[in-house]
Amino acid sequence: MFRYLVKKLGAGIMVLLGVVLLIFTLFMLFPSAEEITSGQRADAATKEAMRIEMGLDQSKSVQLLIYLKDLSPLIVSKSFNPEYNGLLLKAADSYGVMLKWPYLRKSYQSKKMVSSILGEAFLGSLVLAFFAMGIALCLGIGLGIVSALKPGGWLDRLNLAIATLGISLPSFFLAVIIAWLFGFVLRPYTGLSMTGSLFELNPATGENQIAFKHIILPAIALGVRPFSIILQLTRSSLIEVMRQDYIRTAMAKGLSKFEVIRKHALKNALNPVVTAASGWFASLLAGAFFIEYIFSWKGLGKVCIDALQQSDLPVVMGAVLLIAFIFIIVNVLVDLIYVFLDPRVKLS
Repeated sequence: MFRYLVKKLGAGIMVLLGVVLLIFTLFMLFPSAEEITSGQRADAATKEAMRIEMGLDQSKSVQLLIYLKDLSPLIVSKSFNPEYNGLLLKAADSYGVMLKWPYLRKSYQSKKMVSSILGEAFLGSLVLAFFAMGIALCLGIGLGIVSALKPGGWLDRLNLAIATLGISLPSFFLAVIIAWLFGFVLRPYTGLSMTGSLFELNPATGENQIAFKHIILPAIALGVRPFSIILQLTRSSLIEVMRQDYIRTAMAKGLSKFEVIRKHALKNALNPVVTAASGWFASLLAGAFFIEYIFSWKGLGKVCIDALQQSDLPVVMGAVLLIAFIFIIVNVLVDLIYVFLDPRVKLS
């Protein structure tokens, strides 16, 4: 287990390094950072001062090394950026060793720490992704089992029609329809609004409170496509497992069909479902750009779009790195879940 985790994390670090090189190269293609920060009308002296302050007067290779140093969790150096947040483990002679959090720099527009901006947005995306995947898993696995019990029946055909429709319609189109229908036309009956965030201001106390009603519509819109795929995968995988010899043996012993599915078939049939669910969850957690933008939900997707519109490059670069990190961690966790679901799977 330990060797497997080390190997996976080592591969993940190489992927992150590739992502860093890619986004740093793209960063070079954007407008000059000093012009974005100081404004187009600033004089040459002001722009030059901004270049020196931001380290843009250095060569590209030196800028890349500085950026890698900012991201590295462990550094050995003579001097440390005062913005670093970490623990100075040792200071001997002129060198020191620091264990720190990755420094994603500051936003060009708000001057806030990028880690703080992404932290707030990540919470919104995390809650929304959990609700969306909860809806997709509960309905997808449940209706998939119903379809597998009597394949070809009217319930099976109805479920497949719903799943096909959910996969075929674009997410942004479904989001607009759901927001308009339930958040505008039927709002007197549903009490739901077209837009909203995780927190809202309580008019009575003047404090922020969690507004669960704002999660419902974006979670449904976000969960439609993974629900459709999970339904089809559960149905097809369960039908195949139910044809195995050990299932026939269990049913011959007098176990009910429900008990056979619950104790034997479902656990082995969920492997492809776990694969699909993990990929979708990582995607939802990384930021459902269109859904969050349509519902004005403050998550990674909306923050990244806003940053792109304002050429706020540190926020964009930090968001891309966070998304890559999320996918790596989710992939490792999925491999561990495989072993739990099916002991025949070995970590190798």
